[in-house]
Amino acid sequence: MIPFASLERWSLAGRISAALLGGYGLAYGFTAFFSVYLPLARPDRVVVASLSCFAVWVAAAVYAFAARSAGRAWLVLGGLALVLGLAGFLSGEWRTRP
Repeated sequence: MIPFASLERWSLAGRISAALLGGYGLAYGFTAFFSVYLPLARPDRVVVASLSCFAVWVAAAVYAFAARSAGRAWLVLGGLALVLGLAGFLSGEWRTRP
């Protein structure tokens, strides 16, 4: 039987890795998506998306510790990162890709 303290350590490690790695992936997907789809000139889109991705990463880190479980945090952050990243990189026009 695994002691309760060991389960807490694994849960904490899962949340920390979700906050760091999942938050980074979400920030990257957010930047890719908004670099393509914001209704601004290209340099302005890239700057706005790049600067606001830091707030997204912080929000992802807060969510990773507020979620019910580490698995749920990974699922939500990974799913959002995947959807935003694919939408950003699979845009219809090649000239607008990030």
